[in-house]
Amino acid sequence: MVKAVVGANWGDEGKGKITDMLAAEADIIIRFQGGANAGHTIVNDYGRFALHTLPSGVFYDHTTSIIGNGVALDIPKLFNEINQIIEGGVPKPKIMISDRAQIVMPYHVKFDEYEEERLGKASFGSTKSGIAPFYSDKYAKIGFQVSELFDDDILRDKTKMVCEKKNVMLEHLYHKPLLNPDELVNTLHEYRDMISPYVADVSSFLDKALKDNKTILLEGQLGTLKDPDHGIYPMVTSSSTLAAYGAIGAGIPPYEIKEIITVVKAYSSAVGAGAFVSEIFDDEANALREHGGDKGEYGATTGRPRRVGWFDCVASKYGCRMQGATKVAFTVLDALGYLDEIPVCVGYEIDGKVTTEFPVTSKLNNAKPVLKVLPGWRCDIRGIKEYDKLPENCRKYVEFVEGELGFPIAMISNGPGRDEIIYR
Repeated sequence: MVKAVVGANWGDEGKGKITDMLAAEADIIIRFQGGANAGHTIVNDYGRFALHTLPSGVFYDHTTSIIGNGVALDIPKLFNEINQIIEGGVPKPKIMISDRAQIVMPYHVKFDEYEEERLGKASFGSTKSGIAPFYSDKYAKIGFQVSELFDDDILRDKTKMVCEKKNVMLEHLYHKPLLNPDELVNTLHEYRDMISPYVADVSSFLDKALKDNKTILLEGQLGTLKDPDHGIYPMVTSSSTLAAYGAIGAGIPPYEIKEIITVVKAYSSAVGAGAFVSEIFDDEANALREHGGDKGEYGATTGRPRRVGWFDCVASKYGCRMQGATKVAFTVLDALGYLDEIPVCVGYEIDGKVTTEFPVTSKLNNAKPVLKVLPGWRCDIRGIKEYDKLPENCRKYVEFVEGELGFPIAMISNGPGRDEIIYR
């Protein structure tokens, strides 16, 4: 059976904790898209970890963790991450890397930095991890696939061609140092030596696992609103963040995905630029940011303060619908316990008309939030394990959100720990 764990919003919804928790009953966990440009924070028996490429199931010795073909594979970052968790006392995980995954090159990171610098105030708020240049090269068919690392003739020819192309831009657009083909080949040889023990035909492995009735988790990065087709384009990521892409990014048939657990945070947060209708600012934002998450609302990869806002029913309903949610995991509910009243965005006012349907970006930029204020519960709910024992106003908040979403909230996270979860 295949389950997908994906985000409904801008990312940072708490997917890592949900994947880590569900991995206890899984055999295989697969990262199917994205790269090291966003992170999942995990708190478990080993401690607190920020993962960027590794699947969030690496903390169990019975699981196999897979880097799927849809991932932007930054090899040095992956190995730093493996070393960090081992140094933290975690047993060395069983890892497989798809031979069809493609590699983030050092020049992708440089081009990301150079382009953001060139754009100045019009920049995309990139994490400068090389993701957009990587995916641009992948679809321009000049990327390096893992399988190509083992063919020196391909490497020599391709590095020469890539350098010719990139050096034109480096010289005439960015005015930066040029690339050297021989240095690139040496880098690729280093990468080959690092990953060769882990490379495998992943889709064949998964085909056998499905026939053996193994439980497989697909783990997505970011959320619906960062999808390049269905998100807040152009302020999006460069790979599809939807569960449907899990089949492509892992190499399995789409009909095998039976459950889609869509993670929704009890308020809104985002890293990077782009439309964010329910965003709040100044002291109000600082208070929510400080109460939010495990260590406050700061990016697991970048460390930069996340933008925060009230729960957005319009964006979240759309996010769940586009993911095809079969159930919702509602996270970080405990963060709201300091509030007397909790505003919720229930609609957007655009050009004098109110809508509850999530619009395209050009209309979104003119949207104003329509807020409904719900009573708070003014207490700490961490440690509560049963839904009926939550304060009445807390339950009313959950049930109001569920009604607005139109999808069942099956899990409620009321703390960062693996066991801080309430099932409904």
